[in-house]
Amino acid sequence: MKFAVIVFPGSNCDRDMYHAAGDVLGMEADLVWYETGNLENYDAILLPGGFSYGDYLRSGAIASASGVMQQIKAHAGAGKPVLGVCNGFQILLEAGLLPGAMLPNKHLSFMCHHEALAVANHETRFTTSYDKGEIIHLPIAHGEGNYFADDETLSELKRNNQIVFTYENNPNGSAANIAGIINRQGNVLGMMPHPERAVEKLLGSNDGFRLFQSLIENWRNAYAANL
Repeated sequence: MKFAVIVFPGSNCDRDMYHAAGDVLGMEADLVWYETGNLENYDAILLPGGFSYGDYLRSGAIASASGVMQQIKAHAGAGKPVLGVCNGFQILLEAGLLPGAMLPNKHLSFMCHHEALAVANHETRFTTSYDKGEIIHLPIAHGEGNYFADDETLSELKRNNQIVFTYENNPNGSAANIAGIINRQGNVLGMMPHPERAVEKLLGSNDGFRLFQSLIENWRNAYAANL
């Protein structure tokens, strides 16, 4: 499986994503500069965390208007997986690939620590290696991770089982304790916690490893079925 890790000006978790996909999972991975990359030959796209364009205007807003997003939308439209983490999630929201928006954390402060999450949907291509309701621990590192959506959108997310991860102890004020959501088609996942920073026990948790493992195993199964 071949991963593209998109690098914007201000990305700072791109190397973490690259390390997780390439060094730990043993997959082919490339760091792809947002201005020059051709994404046609990649099986999955990873949008890393950081502060793209310094978070000017709104977090993820300027990156969402960059030319590479047309390729990413085409990739998603073809049913291929896209994972956006932290700033990557913010970019997916701003680009309209996922519903809702991000607000500043309820205490208006940057938070950086491990959080307990519940796996609300273990049937996505990103979560089949987890059990439903399983509690996992992943780090967060954000100042604007307070997920917001209107009542109609929240009802739709719940009805369609699009809420993938929820906080056990909501640290930022997110509506419905949401930590991660997926699109209706099930191939675009956005989440604020960082699975790529939890792929080795040395880092305090390896609970993020199974997210990438799920993605790879489901891709292999789909690939084998199409042979």
